Amino acid sequence: MSTNTRRETRNARNKSNQIMRDIGYSILFNIFTVLHIIVDYLIELVLKWYWGPTRMRCPPLQRKQIILTYSVQELARMIRNKEVSCHEVVSAYIDRLNEVNPIINAVIDGPFIEALEQAKVIDERIQRGLISENEFAEKPFLGVPFTTKDSTAVKDKLHTLGIVARKNVKAKEDAECVKLMKDAGAIIIATTSIPEINRWQETRNLLIGQTNNPYDSRRTVGGSSGGEAALITTCGSAFGLGTDIGGSIRMPAFYCGIFGHKPTSGIVNTRGCTLRTGREVSTMVVAGPMTRYASDLRPIMKILVGPKSAITLKLNEQTDLKKLRYFYCTSSGDIRCSPVHSQLQRAMNRVVDHFQTVAPEGVQKVTLKGSEKTSQMWRYWMTQEPASFNNLLGNGKQLSPLVELVKKVGGTSDYTLASVYSLIDSIMPPENADKIKEITRQCDQELTDLLGDDGILFYHSATHSAPYHYSAFVNVFNFSYWCLFNVLHVPVTQVPLGLDPDGLPLGVQIVATRNRDRHCLAVAEELERVFSGHIPPFIID
Repeated sequence: MSTNTRRETRNARNKSNQIMRDIGYSILFNIFTVLHIIVDYLIELVLKWYWGPTRMRCPPLQRKQIILTYSVQELARMIRNKEVSCHEVVSAYIDRLNEVNPIINAVIDGPFIEALEQAKVIDERIQRGLISENEFAEKPFLGVPFTTKDSTAVKDKLHTLGIVARKNVKAKEDAECVKLMKDAGAIIIATTSIPEINRWQETRNLLIGQTNNPYDSRRTVGGSSGGEAALITTCGSAFGLGTDIGGSIRMPAFYCGIFGHKPTSGIVNTRGCTLRTGREVSTMVVAGPMTRYASDLRPIMKILVGPKSAITLKLNEQTDLKKLRYFYCTSSGDIRCSPVHSQLQRAMNRVVDHFQTVAPEGVQKVTLKGSEKTSQMWRYWMTQEPASFNNLLGNGKQLSPLVELVKKVGGTSDYTLASVYSLIDSIMPPENADKIKEITRQCDQELTDLLGDDGILFYHSATHSAPYHYSAFVNVFNFSYWCLFNVLHVPVTQVPLGLDPDGLPLGVQIVATRNRDRHCLAVAEELERVFSGHIPPFIID
């Protein structure tokens, strides 16, 4: 047999084997899809019974509080032009925070009464004409109240990371992102709840308990910036700062119907975020804005990245949406995930249909090779993070997963079940490093080749709208729709797309290649214009 014949025979055999593997995987995937549907139905049935038919919703907003619904930029303009006092705005937000927090349980520390004193000082300076045009330009958010999650340091305020051992610990200085917002004139009024060390898909800790979804208190707000999202959507905060290592900005933003932007890795300094120095390399953690309006994301990002980087990232430039190319995925292909709910598929279809009319080349359906291994990729890369979850959870001491499990069973643990679960996961067999690195490389290369310098990918936010509390303990891998883009270090904007028949937020993710945050933000603004953006979880009396 000649060399060419042997090569052809080997190639034919390999092709045949690949076809058989593909057929086998397809059959297995379909079996798992059916099983997921059955399990999801049972989880929904059981938890709906457990939580009961009564759901608490966010209290209505009075007409006199209508200022709370304004955008960040509008508030800043009105304060500057003396159409409303800074004290009036801050006072209104503090009152609303106190009104909604008994329902959503989102605040760790605050409201900060000194914020009212800061507001009075600003009002006095404005009234006396002591603020120059240059100062107004340097402080574009002068007098606008904001919040941030507990794990992001605020000087002299509680900095617990959600754990009992730090219940009285206060930060010695502001995180860099907080400092930048303060320098831009914004006034911080509270810090919000997180899961312990930010690592879970729900916001629950033993310090204040469980944070509830404003649309339905029986359901999750996600994690880890869950307190932020809940407070922003209820108009208890004008805007917020979140962090994101596996969906921690976008997950709560989706479940609570607001906008959230995960920046390109490395463009926002993370000093002071969960004890980071800001000098870490090769980390998936980013800090970014959470807002009710897409139009507020870009000006906040300009502050967070600084003037030089804003120019480099072209955040001041307009984007011609007709010159971008558009793609969409209908599934990650991850066999561990539930199938995407029909309501979310229809929401995606509405987005695709709109951009079919915008883009000359239409919108192309694609699959992303490697996305079916997302949960394994994220699990591996979490082990490469500079900070150790075990060490952070132990407040500087290494914890024994088995000891903590025994304590939890015996009712003496200082940690939630979610944290014990994560500890146990750390001693399970590790992922194959070489294999995961290669899959990550291929997936990164495929996304880069697909999107280039002008491509946008529409990707599902999740498999379901906000699930009932505790669902994540069964559907633990569904968060992979978010964490894929932490692994790839690319920018992503979470966009709300109305409500489903149960009154829960729908949404979609907008993905671009590194340092093209401006394109994500521009597409988000277009979707807000077309699909009305944030729909509040309350009525206005």
